[in-house]
Amino acid sequence: MSDTLRALAGRGETRRYRKGTLLIQEGDHGDTLFIILSGRLRAFSAGDNDREITYGVYGPGEYLGEMSLDGGPRSASVITLETTTCSVVSRRTLERFISERPEFAFELLAKVIRRARAATLNARQLALNDVYGRLRLLLAEVSTPHDDGHRIVTERLTHQEMAHRLGCSREMVSRLMKDLERGGYTTLQDSRIHILKPLPQRW
Repeated sequence: MSDTLRALAGRGETRRYRKGTLLIQEGDHGDTLFIILSGRLRAFSAGDNDREITYGVYGPGEYLGEMSLDGGPRSASVITLETTTCSVVSRRTLERFISERPEFAFELLAKVIRRARAATLNARQLALNDVYGRLRLLLAEVSTPHDDGHRIVTERLTHQEMAHRLGCSREMVSRLMKDLERGGYTTLQDSRIHILKPLPQRW
């Protein structure tokens, strides 16, 4: 967390939320910023058939809610993935803070731009890749190299969580992951996915 963001968090109201708490409902109007002090939040949208797509998972030092500061409706829902503590900052508090420390306006603008670029990339992946292609990109994004040469997925992702990120069904993810395991590409150890060798370009 930057010093500037830490200073802003100090002016907000600290709140603790249980796992599964919906902090932001897509379509609602709000003017608060949630700065994450501990825990994890998931930003997502849900369709009429209850299928969800995840835009991102965020942890300490990150913040959510900035997209509605223009007075428009919330662009996504946000839910806690575990017990989470946030500093909740009102629009009025944020405006006063920016007037005193205008450099934060550029930090806020940069965050909005990065998220807009990420949304564009996600839309491109959904349009140009099949489900396996999106799965391959996701596993590359959330895994890190290990000493023995293979990669380990750092998050404890369930197949349902992966389906939310990929915009597909849990059954599809389960089938693809089973196929990769049978092919000797992945294995599950201590509830973490280990990628034993480079995944094929196509499946």
